[in-house]
Amino acid sequence: MGANSAAVATQAGATQAGVDHRWYRISGGAPLQGSVEASGAKNSVTKLLVATLLTPQPCTLTRVPRIAEVEVVLGMLTELGTQVEWLDEHTVRLTTERIVDASLSEAYSGVNRIPILMMGPLLHRVGEAVIPLPGGCRIGKRPVDFHLAGLRAMGAEIVEQVRSVQVKTLGLHGTHVALPFPSVGATENLLLAAVRAQGTTVISNAAVEPEVVDLILFLQQMGALVDVEADRTIVVQGVATLRGATHAPIHDRIEVASFAAAAVATGGRVEVIGARQEHLMTFLNHLRRLGGEFEVTPRGMTFFRARPLTAAHVQTDVHPGFMTDWQQPLVVLLTQARGASVIHETIYEDRFGYTRQLAEMGADIALSTLCLGGKSCRFAARDFEHSAVVSGPTPLTGGDLTIPDLRAGFAYVLAALVADGTSIIRGTRFLERGYEDPVGKLRSIGARVDADPVPAPRAAGPSPEPPA
Repeated sequence: MGANSAAVATQAGATQAGVDHRWYRISGGAPLQGSVEASGAKNSVTKLLVATLLTPQPCTLTRVPRIAEVEVVLGMLTELGTQVEWLDEHTVRLTTERIVDASLSEAYSGVNRIPILMMGPLLHRVGEAVIPLPGGCRIGKRPVDFHLAGLRAMGAEIVEQVRSVQVKTLGLHGTHVALPFPSVGATENLLLAAVRAQGTTVISNAAVEPEVVDLILFLQQMGALVDVEADRTIVVQGVATLRGATHAPIHDRIEVASFAAAAVATGGRVEVIGARQEHLMTFLNHLRRLGGEFEVTPRGMTFFRARPLTAAHVQTDVHPGFMTDWQQPLVVLLTQARGASVIHETIYEDRFGYTRQLAEMGADIALSTLCLGGKSCRFAARDFEHSAVVSGPTPLTGGDLTIPDLRAGFAYVLAALVADGTSIIRGTRFLERGYEDPVGKLRSIGARVDADPVPAPRAAGPSPEPPA
């Protein structure tokens, strides 16, 4: 493992462990105004980077965000043998003429979930791999059983160890995989394995999120044969080789929704360059129902408040449903809405932990183990607080907050923008895993935010512990 890769993995691991002394100071009460550009989607770009392993030819990706998560993945690829060349601030060319080491360092164990997606490409290139077990934000259990079962069905021999997975094959072959749940990660993993497998692979109950489609479009440019059918079925006809390609990833629909919520919550008006209506349809419907509004512009979309905010009932779901990563900024928005709102989280069983710090700022949020406001989900009759009732409007006051995970990070930023007074937000590297230059972008639309690498003194009274 090279020194640079080790440094990247160590830094990422420290962030996951909560070792972070940077902080933001945000003064609330200012309506956000102006325009801001959404970056390339983290949840697409990181998978596209992995896909470049499938060919020895150069691949070029534009609109690549300069975020910690991308740097971690580039460190992994470099360790495997990829040559990485930045052509400009957001364009990177990757060439993997050969795999120099198919054993990815255990330093990446628990850092994120990208290593598990490298199994298929490495099996095609060298017939074997040793991959550290994945990690990611602490938002509930995210097992890799679906991934491993699918790869076994395609002919991979898999040995699971304490911190890693050993895989090898004499050649992957097509098969029929019926996913028990339309998992985005499992669908992407099977796609990356199937495109060069011998024969045809059918993935039933597949995820069809825009990021999955973006991966398919890139693979198609590389020479893959992939059909997406109307009933969540993806059919992949394997090809012997893939070629290099150039691709512009989609803009980040999570970042778009985050700035949309910020515009509406602060009573401002913000144009988000790169926003695409077709990627946001469910979000836009809910935003309009609670009092927000939007206009499509030549460059993207503009978001603003059309009337006083009112309560809403929202259930997260797989695409085209309401995205689970839109839930956190929406909860903050609903603290300013009149009435009792219900949010039913059906994707992850433990994603409302961040609301406890919002309650310290004055939010009225009650958690429940019941399936509230919608259909019964797979967490019914289990002891998971996966529903929330948000009563409002409630004034928020500035607080001393510690970010527990990436998406909760922007929720805290949004709460601080709405709150009366000044807030200190710690653990900001969690946020910067997925948001490019959040301070600069927020300042550009009028947010009063400062950042400092020196620890800020804690406010008097109890404060949340950093994540363990």
